[in-house]
Amino acid sequence: MEHYRIVNPATGETEREYPTATDAELRQVLEAADTAQREWAARPPEERAAVLHRVADLYEERKDQLAAIITREMGKPVRQGLGEIDIVVSIYRYYADHGEEFLKEEELDVASGGRAVIRKEAVGTLLGIMPWNFPYYQVARFAAPNLMLGNAILLKHAPQCPESALEMERIFQDAGLPKGAYINIFATNDQIADVIADDRIQGVSLTGSERAGAAVAEIAGRNLKKVVLELGGSDPYLILGVSDMSRVVKNTLQGRMLNAGQACNASKRIIALDEHYDDFAEQYTEAIRRIVPGDPTDPGTFMGPLSSEKAVETLDEQVQDAVSKGATVLAGGRRMDRPGAWYEPTVLAGITPDMRAYKEELFGPVALLFKVGSEDEAVEFANNSPYGLSASVQTDDDEQAERVAQRLATGMVFLGGPAGTAAELPFGGVKRSGFGRELGRFGMEEFANHKLVRITR
Repeated sequence: MEHYRIVNPATGETEREYPTATDAELRQVLEAADTAQREWAARPPEERAAVLHRVADLYEERKDQLAAIITREMGKPVRQGLGEIDIVVSIYRYYADHGEEFLKEEELDVASGGRAVIRKEAVGTLLGIMPWNFPYYQVARFAAPNLMLGNAILLKHAPQCPESALEMERIFQDAGLPKGAYINIFATNDQIADVIADDRIQGVSLTGSERAGAAVAEIAGRNLKKVVLELGGSDPYLILGVSDMSRVVKNTLQGRMLNAGQACNASKRIIALDEHYDDFAEQYTEAIRRIVPGDPTDPGTFMGPLSSEKAVETLDEQVQDAVSKGATVLAGGRRMDRPGAWYEPTVLAGITPDMRAYKEELFGPVALLFKVGSEDEAVEFANNSPYGLSASVQTDDDEQAERVAQRLATGMVFLGGPAGTAAELPFGGVKRSGFGRELGRFGMEEFANHKLVRITR
């Protein structure tokens, strides 16, 4: 049974609970979305774009309130919450500005004469299943392109993010989206299985754990529904050449510790050539020790609590497993002795294949350091993971950077800095990090009917 409630991770206190939907309510939701989708798709693209522009305006107008909500729900420091909303605004504006261009029909070369075009049309109502770590951003990168396309959306958010889920639904309503074209649902996992199977649902997008992705993909496959999955990551940061170690330390610290390390594309494995390792490890560890987790409502706080007690327990089990099998703790390594979901910023070295941390994703402020002897060894080590979301490469040699980027088995590679995101950049991975892409032009391709129209007369 899903429990939709706000448990403030900074204090451990339950602040509010919300009821789950009944089966009858979900049947009404499916019917409403199906009706609204047809109305929405029939509107001219410029009208849909105008609504998305208004959505962006409302996010800007309400950003302080929205940031405060997710600070209570999942502990994001308020400064980072405001930054998340800035990205969200840029995503809705991007699709409002470029959506009409992306929807233009494409003329094909026809060898046998006549004409043929491809028209991109909506497929219908989609289900989004979204996580708690970036409550607004994760929804925006799914909702914005698909609403611009003319699809309708049912959105099941993480159980710990009910208030932000409701605020997003309110923004769409206030922006002028037809009633039913975007509906938040507080549903259980069993109910979601039934929703996926319903003939009115034409596709599913999930961002979350590998386990959740496999479960949703299995149900969708049985029912012949397309899925886009953005799952976990154990992203490497390769340090192959250094002219400014302080910049490398800053990049890797931001890449790993932002959002308390709770990001799928965080730099979880830092792989340094032996000639740089000792200097980097010393400076990086010292920088980590200077991070003091604090009140997430304080604008000066860089790191707050983890999202939940469960998140702390899982992370600590992984760290203690590594330590018990011989890993070296360079910094941190324990949960903090205070009420709430607090964990010390941590650096571990000496990770070996028998440890859980070697293959599992560590979703929290724990960095793993590895020493390698060559570029080849660095690439081989980076690719030795079941995940393939993103990777970062630090080197002053541009040819080496391009060469290594080509060899890395990931969906994204960032040269000269940590992984990031922007409205125009496609986001997604390979291997057990999932499949499909969000954002950029590709974000409007996944759930579009590429209809061929052949004219022979």
